[in-house]
Amino acid sequence: MTAPLSGIRIADFTVHNAGPFATHLLAQLGAEVIKVESAMRPDAFRKPHPVYGRMGPATFDQVSAGKRSVRINLKKPEGAALAKRLVALSDIAAESFRPGVMARLGLGYAALRAARPDLVMLSISSSGQTGPDAHFAGYAPLFGAWGGLGQMTGYPDGPPVEMRHVMDHTVGMNAAVAVLAALHRRTATGEGALVDVSARAVAASLLGEALLLAAAGTAPQRVGNAHPRMAPHGVYPAAGEDRWIAIAVASDSEWRALRDLVGDRALTAPRFETEAVRHAESATIDAVLAGWTARHEANALAARLQAAGIAAHASWTTPEIAADPHLRSCGAILAVTEPDGTGRAAVGVPVRLSKSSGSGIHRGTPRLGEDEDHVFGDLLGMGRDERQRLEADEIIY
Repeated sequence: MTAPLSGIRIADFTVHNAGPFATHLLAQLGAEVIKVESAMRPDAFRKPHPVYGRMGPATFDQVSAGKRSVRINLKKPEGAALAKRLVALSDIAAESFRPGVMARLGLGYAALRAARPDLVMLSISSSGQTGPDAHFAGYAPLFGAWGGLGQMTGYPDGPPVEMRHVMDHTVGMNAAVAVLAALHRRTATGEGALVDVSARAVAASLLGEALLLAAAGTAPQRVGNAHPRMAPHGVYPAAGEDRWIAIAVASDSEWRALRDLVGDRALTAPRFETEAVRHAESATIDAVLAGWTARHEANALAARLQAAGIAAHASWTTPEIAADPHLRSCGAILAVTEPDGTGRAAVGVPVRLSKSSGSGIHRGTPRLGEDEDHVFGDLLGMGRDERQRLEADEIIY
């Protein structure tokens, strides 16, 4: 069996996180992704930073696993010409600069279509390629704030919550789906497309019922971990330092099962038999429930609650997720090998396809320029003399 996107090649000019995550998802589905950088302007996320407990480029590791890497100095016209040669052999070109940057480099959609008429081009930006706000720069916290998700996230008595990686990844997922749709259309019609993804619009599209309420004249408020109907519904302390358990009660029968497990007389009041009263007096119930959960180990308690038919699970740390045998068994967490031979965990495809071999991830993070023999030599047919000249002129640099 082969991966679904086997045979699809992507010239990847994206930087930071949202764009690279989109091409990362496509790489996991089997596309050959060739990341274009230069020593002058490497992806900013290659820089080591203390994330996830180690001093290394952790974000770059995640979104670059399985990709190839070449150096092209896009600031020089001959570098742009070399990039066009790569695009001519690619199905997709992806970029995530401010609108207008690629065009100023001579690599806008019209120029790249001349190199590859049926090209699917992905452009991710803060507010899209056109419109009065198209010139705005933006990163993940801005996407969530501008799109309204930050205002709707947090506790009623607290400030809006900054949305960071989850915003980048959500934009990347939307972009990957749009690219797949454009590829499908190309198969049917032979025509390429420009896929214009606005991160701000992605955030706003996730507001859902909050926008409907606002349109009806209601001002939606931040509700923390509460639910508009269910109670108890939240994250409660468990035994140990910074250990927590999530619990959600969806029916009267689940409430009675939880009440019996807790065994506290305060929860046996007849008024709590109705969902409406439980929701109205959720603060009282939560206080009793938190006192009970705090005496129990999170994973063991979650198992007891699940056995009683109650939705519950420990709030896992990332080491627990990386070591989870279930996620390992279904390929959602993979083992990859870095160029130096060391192994690490990587995020795999979160779905299983019956007619596919699944993830195309077979190695870790590429070193800058690691795949130039394959790309410049095997694909573009460059001889040694041409490559040496381009390197001397800092085109391959």
